[in-house]
Amino acid sequence: MNWYLTVLKKYAVFSGRARRKEYWMFVLFNMIFAVVAMILDNVLGIAIEAVRYGPIYIIYALAVLLPGLAVSVRRLHDVGKSGWYMFIALIPIVGAILLLIKMCSDGTPGENIYGANPKENV
Repeated sequence: MNWYLTVLKKYAVFSGRARRKEYWMFVLFNMIFAVVAMILDNVLGIAIEAVRYGPIYIIYALAVLLPGLAVSVRRLHDVGKSGWYMFIALIPIVGAILLLIKMCSDGTPGENIYGANPKENV
């Protein structure tokens, strides 16, 4: 949970580097909270029938959109890639696989052009 809160504290910080653990823990908790928001929408009866989610989910998704993008860019910085590399996901199938590989890769050791290694700063 601390990793999730760390990402939220860096709400729109696109500079620096993010460890794999920071990124994937944010993804995990983000998915859990999104599912809870969808369940709440359905239990309260405010879900849109065609898509099965409603305003609680939409508000949550909009609230974490910017921190999600920021931690993704910082994760790419950790592996030595620019944040613009995220657009590779627009290439059908192959792009998403390449982006997933980068997100799962270990960061570059030592300092790179985006900053100090976050593993060494712990």
